[in-house]
Amino acid sequence: MAIDHDDVVLAARIKALAHPARLAIVRALHQVGGGGCCCGDIVRDLPLAQSTVSQHLKILREAGLIRGQIDGPRSCYCLDETVLAAVTEAVSGLAQPGMSAKCTEHP
Repeated sequence: MAIDHDDVVLAARIKALAHPARLAIVRALHQVGGGGCCCGDIVRDLPLAQSTVSQHLKILREAGLIRGQIDGPRSCYCLDETVLAAVTEAVSGLAQPGMSAKCTEHP
């Protein structure tokens, strides 16, 4: 069985979401909507150093889950709602009937 390129991309995006701080960042960006949020605002709401938040933002941006815009000393970010919806749909598809194999326990 070959590994599909879309699965590689999906796995990278899921991996980017697999950290509590990054999930908190995604939730915060979702709450502010399409207007986005500046890095300083995100730092203020999390118990993490600015450099740590910046690293998490970088990982989310590289995975394509967020987009960033640098305006002088300020960096502002927003969710890529299309990408997040695609991840949600793909993960939901894993639980569709017929996708799971029967598992039997062995003594």
